[in-house]
Amino acid sequence: MRILLLICGTAVALAAGSPEPQLERARQLYNLTAFDQSLRVLQSIPNKDAAVYALMGRAYYMQGEYRRSAESLEKAMAAEPDDAGYALWLGRAYGRRAETASLFTAPGYAAKSRQYLERAAALNPHDLDALADLLDYYLEAPGFLGGGVEKAQRTADQIARINPAEGYLAQAKLAEKRQEYSAAEDHLRSAVAAAPHQIGKLIELARLLVKEGRVDEADQSLARAEQIAPGNPRLMFAKADIYIKTGRKREAREILERYLSEQLTPDDPSRSDALRLLRLAGS
Repeated sequence: MRILLLICGTAVALAAGSPEPQLERARQLYNLTAFDQSLRVLQSIPNKDAAVYALMGRAYYMQGEYRRSAESLEKAMAAEPDDAGYALWLGRAYGRRAETASLFTAPGYAAKSRQYLERAAALNPHDLDALADLLDYYLEAPGFLGGGVEKAQRTADQIARINPAEGYLAQAKLAEKRQEYSAAEDHLRSAVAAAPHQIGKLIELARLLVKEGRVDEADQSLARAEQIAPGNPRLMFAKADIYIKTGRKREAREILERYLSEQLTPDDPSRSDALRLLRLAGS
C-alpha cells in the first residue's frame, strides 16, 4: 500500500512537471527497496542531474545490473567530480563488475574499482564506508592490481584514528589475512568491548569462531547480538548463513523464510542473496 501511494504521488508530480518531487519520490521508493518503481520515476525525469544519475546507479546496483550502475554513476561523477559518495558507489559498481566479468575484462574493472575507492577516500578521508571498502580491496586483490597487506595496514591505521572500534575490526581482518587467528579474535573482542551495542562486531566474532570450530561460542555471540537488536534483518541473514555452515539447514530455512517476509531496506542483505542462501539450505 505504501508503494502504491508513492506511485500515485509520483504520477501527480509528473503531471506537474516538477523534477524535485519526482526525485524525492524515487528516493522513497528506493528506501522501500522498490527499485523497479524508483528507476521508472528517475528515467521519466527529462533533465537529469548528478543526483538523479547517482540514484539510478545505486538502484541498478541493488538489482545486480552492474554495467548500467557504473554507466549511470559515471554520468553523476562527470557532473560533480568531487563528490566522494558518487566515487564510492562507482568503486563498488566496478568491483562487482570485476567479480562477474571474464578473466580478460575483470582486471580492468578491478583497477577502476580501486581507483574510485581511493578517490572516495581522498575526497573524504573520514568516510569509514569508503575506507572499509578500500581495506577489503587491498586485502583481497593481488599486488599487480594494487592490492597488498602494507596498503591494508595503512588503511587500518587510518580507520583506527577515526574510530577505535572500527579500527579493531580492521586489525582483525588483517590478522585473519595473515592467518593469525588468535590475534584476530583478540581484536574482535576489543571491537565488541569498544562498541558493545553494535551487532556487526558480534556477528564478525561469531563468524571467526565458526571457522575455528567453536560453534557453541559463536552461538553465544549471536545470542548476545539478538538481545541487543531482536529481529534485526542483518542479524537474521548472518544467523542463517552460519547455521548453513554448521549443518543446521532446517533452522536456517525457517529464518530465511521469515527474512523474506520482512520490510527490508537497501542496507540489508538483498532478497536475491537470501534466496541464494535458501537454495543452499535445501529449499
